Amino acid sequence: MLSLPDGLRLPTARVPLTAENFASGILPPVVCYFVTAFLVLLPRTRPVRIALWPITAILAFCAGTSLDVCMGQPKLHFLNINLQLAMFCIAARTLEWTVQTIPFIRVARRSSTDVSKRSDSVLDTLDLACSLRGCGWDWSQGLYVPPEIHPTSSRLAFATSALVSCLKHSFLCGTIHSAVQSFSPHTFGSVDGGTIFDDSLPPHLRYFRSSIIATLCAFGIYSVLQADYELTAALCVLLFRQHPDQCPPSFESPWRATSLREFWSRRWHQWFRQLFIFLGGRPLSLLFGRVGGVMGAFLASGFFHHLALLAIDPSSEMWRMLLPFGMMGTGVILERVIAGNKTGGWMGWVWTMCWLVLWGNVMVDGWARAGMLGGSSILDSATPVRQPIERLVRTFDEYLHAC
Repeated sequence: MLSLPDGLRLPTARVPLTAENFASGILPPVVCYFVTAFLVLLPRTRPVRIALWPITAILAFCAGTSLDVCMGQPKLHFLNINLQLAMFCIAARTLEWTVQTIPFIRVARRSSTDVSKRSDSVLDTLDLACSLRGCGWDWSQGLYVPPEIHPTSSRLAFATSALVSCLKHSFLCGTIHSAVQSFSPHTFGSVDGGTIFDDSLPPHLRYFRSSIIATLCAFGIYSVLQADYELTAALCVLLFRQHPDQCPPSFESPWRATSLREFWSRRWHQWFRQLFIFLGGRPLSLLFGRVGGVMGAFLASGFFHHLALLAIDPSSEMWRMLLPFGMMGTGVILERVIAGNKTGGWMGWVWTMCWLVLWGNVMVDGWARAGMLGGSSILDSATPVRQPIERLVRTFDEYLHAC
């Protein structure tokens, strides 16, 4: 089994967040991050970036692994996950900016608030630091941007539509999360964690049940990410006066994908696309060509999701994320070998959904064992249909066990 060596394991004891350790722990790597973003836009700054990166990486590691943002409340452990992943992104993105030999160029349409070259530099720095996908930058070649679904006639119309969508997906997320936890409130539905595979059921019902849970989790993740992004987009347009074109959609109906390649490269969000290409796709492509590039990007994604589990369960086994994400890459390669670029239609849809659900079971089981599904948020308590959903799920689960 793959697990981190003892010397590389993350510390289990975290210090509760205070104003003092926020200033001394979190702010320094964030400042280094923005400084590096500014430097990579200027020529002849690479030596400075090279000198700054080790400091940034060490500060980010310390902040991500030593601070307890959930303030000792296990049900809020997703806050520690967010912190750890944010610090990892800071270290990884600044590494990419450090090895960059020429300045990045922003090619997107500017906001009407641009008034001088100096303000352009500041806005470009902020945009680079906050833009994970790289929309409007020369380094995001090949990025697919979904068509806009909100009105762009005015900032107010765009923000209003985005906020309505945020509320809709927040409700959906809270409902789905309550349903998932109701399947087993005392095991994987709690922070103690547990497997989604119920050994008391015969194999066909066991995997039917786990597949329902995995599918619900997929829609729950889609909903919470969509809600977060819609809220962020609305705030950027209203408060920071960005143009709606600078906040394009992140998803494009993932459930309609008719191939794995379409699902992962077009319909699912591409927030960490460049990060995974840099960390895994590019290095392995140098060794194994196109196949290595595909597998490297998916394995980097698996490691990224493993880091999320380490924030709440340092004993999590790495293979539980590397295997399912690696098999997603294998599926993309199989598609190309067997059908070229012609995978599609209803048969392509069936193939895609079956492969996603098959390995999604393994992926979600890894999350469930770490206790990730047992977290709580305001979305759960604010869901008006929580109790009816819980009763419905428990009735269905009792029916499965009675079969």
